[in-house]
Amino acid sequence: MSGTQSTYNDKVVRQFSVMTVIWGIVGMLVGVIIAAQLVWPELNFGFLHFGRLRPLHTNAVIFAFGGCALFATSYWCVQRTCHTRLWGGPLVPFTFWGWQLVIVLAAVTLPLGITSGKEYAELEWPIDILITLVWVSYALVFFGTVAKRTVSHIYVANWFFGAFILTVAVLHLVNSAAMPVSFTKSYSAYAGVQDAMIQWWYGHNAVGFFLTAGFLGMMYYFVPKQAGRPVYSYRLSVVHFWALIFTYMWAGPHHLHYTALPDWTQSVGMLFSLILLAPSWGGMINGIMTLSGAWHKLRDDPVLKFLITSLSFYGMSTFEGPMMSIKTVNALSHYTDWTVGHVHSGALGWVAMVSIGSIYYLLPRLFGKTEMFSTKLVTVHFWIATIGTVLYIASMWIAGVMQGLMWRAVNVDGTLTYSFVQSVKESYPFWAIRWLGGVLFLAGMFIMAYNMFKTMAGGKTEDMPVMAPAGHHA
Repeated sequence: MSGTQSTYNDKVVRQFSVMTVIWGIVGMLVGVIIAAQLVWPELNFGFLHFGRLRPLHTNAVIFAFGGCALFATSYWCVQRTCHTRLWGGPLVPFTFWGWQLVIVLAAVTLPLGITSGKEYAELEWPIDILITLVWVSYALVFFGTVAKRTVSHIYVANWFFGAFILTVAVLHLVNSAAMPVSFTKSYSAYAGVQDAMIQWWYGHNAVGFFLTAGFLGMMYYFVPKQAGRPVYSYRLSVVHFWALIFTYMWAGPHHLHYTALPDWTQSVGMLFSLILLAPSWGGMINGIMTLSGAWHKLRDDPVLKFLITSLSFYGMSTFEGPMMSIKTVNALSHYTDWTVGHVHSGALGWVAMVSIGSIYYLLPRLFGKTEMFSTKLVTVHFWIATIGTVLYIASMWIAGVMQGLMWRAVNVDGTLTYSFVQSVKESYPFWAIRWLGGVLFLAGMFIMAYNMFKTMAGGKTEDMPVMAPAGHHA
């Protein structure tokens, strides 16, 4: 065995971990700016207005922050659970630099209005091709590593990471199919309601696989690790996996209730969304129950606080989503800020918190330290992030339900009770609270960056030796 083969490839994990924090600040800063633009409209100027910056915010938070977190944690996890170095040689650094290039190109093109107009898939065709090359390389590295594992068992976290990688590849290829008319403009290969259906099959499964399955892989590795306990039920984790990936695929039409989509398709989307509650809560319970006999650790372990709180938000978001998919509930919630609140309950409460907890686990280990520079600052970050998230989603729930009720209110003679602009005026204070919640969450990311750079200072960046496989995984 050569020298490099007997060590893990931690360089790429270090790179992605650091960029997770940096892109987190960038993506959330843009989020705070567009939240401010709704409160202070004069902040909309030139091409840096809400309509141009909003897709930059979603792409930066999902694909830059969330994506880098997924690359970092999956590369760390797959090496340690398979007891082998990452396979793929030059493909490994290509996944890092290629992904950073995708992010930079998104940051340039979206504010300029170069967009396909598809939610979460706004990037134009040349960037889509680069994404495909990076993603295929990622799949080769990940599955190549699993194939050369030195233990027979494939730990469940790798099932989730693997499903996320394969499904996102299929989603991206199908939804991004387009006919280019120039270097910066293309038209979708699909038309009308079929285009909408394929877009939301993609859109909701981007939530289901990029933002759920991938981060569940994180949860199944880092929660048992940080708690020092085996996963509560291995059997439940496998049931959770198969039930989740089968059911999620069919939930997309719930984004298209009361549209031109055939009614039966909307009903299928609603039905599968409701079924989805069971595997989602099975996974949440499995994660939280992993703390059985170790609950006391929550008192003074802020990393565990992040991980377990993220599971609570995961449970809440995956209860709320199926409820909002019921047609009668959706008649009230659709097009309102309630949807925005639901998205951020998942994005801030679940995705960001589990990522932050996992990155806090990784950073000291990646730089040869026993712990973060300041555990106290991690605790401060936890409370600021939690309060920010609660302010955000509570204000959006109230604003959303109020908007839905105002829009459907009718007078005795059948005329509308309120004009649209009245609902905007009444939403105003809640948008200010939402902005404050975002500011708090962003402040937490700055604290994390400070803590990270202090932890990195004077740290060692040597790759760790590959562990000889014992009689158990991880």
